[in-house]
Amino acid sequence: MAGKGEAPAPREPEEEEEEEDTGGVVKLISAEGFEFVVDKKAAMVSNTLRNMLTSPGGFSETRQGEVRFPEISTHILEKICQYFYWSLHYSSGKQTAEFPIEPEITLDLMMAANYLDT
Repeated sequence: MAGKGEAPAPREPEEEEEEEDTGGVVKLISAEGFEFVVDKKAAMVSNTLRNMLTSPGGFSETRQGEVRFPEISTHILEKICQYFYWSLHYSSGKQTAEFPIEPEITLDLMMAANYLDT
């Protein structure tokens, strides 16, 4: 308790809040309205999603745990979700594998990956 004229002592951040940032799931919604429910840890592969989901300030993505992508088609968003899990699996560097990308989606996938900073 602070006395008269004294500032209150700073509060330590609660550990539960930090754990919540990487746990749970997040819903990614494509331009056509298809919903992909992915582990939040996988979604954090994207720096853009990481910022949307963990930024203080009450962003709707943070509160609701869902992100809409009006410019990303279902097929591309599905491939991005696959990449998130592929990246988590092979990030240790102990094993390597090539991520398969169909030539006809390369340009759209590159534009989405650029936006998502993956």
